[in-house]
Amino acid sequence: MGLYDYSGYGQSSGKPSEHNTYADIEVAYKYLEENYGAKQEDIILYGQSVGSGPTLDLASRLPRLRAVVLHSPILSGLRVMYPVKRTYWFDIYKNIDKIPLVKCPVLVIHGTADEVVDCSHGKQLWELCQQKYEPLWLKGGNHCNLELYLEYLRHLRKFISTVEKSPSQRLSFRRSTERVEQSRGSIDCFETPRKSTDQKDKPRKSTDHRDKPRKSTDLKDKPRKSTDRTDKLKFHEYKVNNTEKLEKLRVHFDQMERSRRSIEYDKSRTIEFQDKSRRSVDVQFKRPRKSIDWLDRTRAN
Repeated sequence: MGLYDYSGYGQSSGKPSEHNTYADIEVAYKYLEENYGAKQEDIILYGQSVGSGPTLDLASRLPRLRAVVLHSPILSGLRVMYPVKRTYWFDIYKNIDKIPLVKCPVLVIHGTADEVVDCSHGKQLWELCQQKYEPLWLKGGNHCNLELYLEYLRHLRKFISTVEKSPSQRLSFRRSTERVEQSRGSIDCFETPRKSTDQKDKPRKSTDHRDKPRKSTDLKDKPRKSTDRTDKLKFHEYKVNNTEKLEKLRVHFDQMERSRRSIEYDKSRTIEFQDKSRRSVDVQFKRPRKSIDWLDRTRAN
């Protein structure tokens, strides 16, 4: 069993990011392959919560992998926070797009009371698996306490013992799971009674020839008229509200225009006052100048 910490977690240095986690699991796989001689057929990948992203990224690129265990997995990073229906380019850990590429058996374990990652994430991933193994939905399980359930260990041991069997035995197990899925599909789909009910059209035609039921059905237009009246009333209220808003805006603009005019008038008055004061100052300066000129003349004479 090989355990490792992602960059920025536990004892590992570096910064946590999506790219670094992909590099971390790639290094761990290369280490097992080069130092212990491990092959794809001998490895079972286990990913929990956010760790399901790097796990599925590596599993989608290893066609001969023995098996994968997804513990409280996520559909994608964005889908944990928002119920989006499509994958965006800025999303992270796009497990929903990678799990169809995984060719080995996949076990999904999820708690039904998970408040961090909803159980629907695990169920939708299980539906997209190529080789589905019987999932484990732990009733009342949260995001971080599934290991405390006895059923968790039992189901995990059963899965490991199953994937350790020969390929022929695993093929028989796969056929049995497919039969279970077919039986579930047959239970979910009951189309024959629906067709039998749909064929009951002849008595309807016989009743259509009668005039009285037609009149009775034609009289069912009054509630439609009442709904039309309500729509008209709503439109009238909307129109009245809009006119009131327009009237308020018009009054507001009139007030702004008056204030603007008053400001311009005050400016003109101040300018006129400044001109008068300047003229008075010029007159006051001219008088002493004339007296000085008269003194100069007298002195010259």
